[in-house]
Amino acid sequence: MALFGKNKKEEEKKPVVEKTTKEKTVSKKPTINKSAAKKTVKTAPPLSIVPEKVLLRPRVTEKSAQHTAKNVYTFEISPRATKPMVKAAVKAIYGVSATKIAIVRTPAKKVRLRTRRGYGTKSALKKAYVYLKKGDRIEFAS
Repeated sequence: MALFGKNKKEEEKKPVVEKTTKEKTVSKKPTINKSAAKKTVKTAPPLSIVPEKVLLRPRVTEKSAQHTAKNVYTFEISPRATKPMVKAAVKAIYGVSATKIAIVRTPAKKVRLRTRRGYGTKSALKKAYVYLKKGDRIEFAS
């Protein structure tokens, strides 16, 4: 059966004529912008390398002041920080070794504002309790 007036059998019977002449091929090299090729994307080093990005700030509250008497120090830390990262950062910045580290996440909360806006949000926080040996101390600049 033929579709659109052509029969497949007739096409197969036709002899195939090959061209023996060589055609000239021109290869075009893609152009590269040299200034764009030299640019490299600078990525931030991982948190474990930069201790200042692991420990954001010491958390100074009434509760943390009471813990300081028991040789427990509280720090606000990066949301991606882990216990080994915190331990290494405390050793690098303050020169003391931690015996134990406890990490606590506080979720973001809605708070009522006394303005027309009504409600706002208290940001989420990740903090670390760093336990030190009896002789070690950390001094914070006031």
